[in-house]
Amino acid sequence: MKLNTTSQYALRIMELIAKEQDRLHNAKVISEKLSIPYKYLTKIMTMLVNANLILSIRGRDGGYKLTKPPQEIKLIQILEAVKESVEQKECVLGLGLCKESKKCALHDIWKEPKKSILALFNENTLAEII
Repeated sequence: MKLNTTSQYALRIMELIAKEQDRLHNAKVISEKLSIPYKYLTKIMTMLVNANLILSIRGRDGGYKLTKPPQEIKLIQILEAVKESVEQKECVLGLGLCKESKKCALHDIWKEPKKSILALFNENTLAEII
């Protein structure tokens, strides 16, 4: 399983902000530090603000900060904020949607790793990746 680019960036943005919680973070600086195109970054930041994961403070001395401590933010919340679906329903072999009624060769073998991946995002917090 591979996260889409938006999700990868969202996790990296949140990690950067969480590492330095005592200050506000400027979008332009985040864009430069993480090599994320500025317009793309601002789109992701809006999604994170809308999900109430970060706070946007306007003005000359404004910026972004977390709305709560990193240990209270589950990784799944970040992924859901940017519309990432970790409950992969597509066949691991690329044969469309995987169903119990129409199984591929790896369907049953893939169930446990899939559960583990889902648990990883549901149980771990932002604090654990910083």
